[in-house]
Amino acid sequence: MSTSIRVERVAQEIQAAVADLLTRGQLKDPRVGFITITGVKVSPDLSTAQIFYSMLGSEEERAQTQKGLDAAKGFVRREVTRRVKLRVSPEVFFRFDKSLDEGDKIERLLKEVRTKEGW
Repeated sequence: MSTSIRVERVAQEIQAAVADLLTRGQLKDPRVGFITITGVKVSPDLSTAQIFYSMLGSEEERAQTQKGLDAAKGFVRREVTRRVKLRVSPEVFFRFDKSLDEGDKIERLLKEVRTKEGW
């Protein structure tokens, strides 16, 4: 099996494990509201995992959510290692996924152009 295929498979399993943790309410930090795990990027040696999430809300709510996720990194790391059955526990980092905001911005601009041009 190719190493890149294994890395992709592990990333998908980590994404499913973290999403399951959130869905079941096992992450009990009140700062973490309703978030969606949009993707996971794992290093080739499986030592780090960047978990991307999106959420609706203000910058203040995003900052509080990031603090809550950072505080829960140890718990998430243990659960990911247990559920995905990895020999080495990857260090977990949470990153806000800005791509959805950028997509919304582009959609608004296109809508504005359509109304001005009369498409």
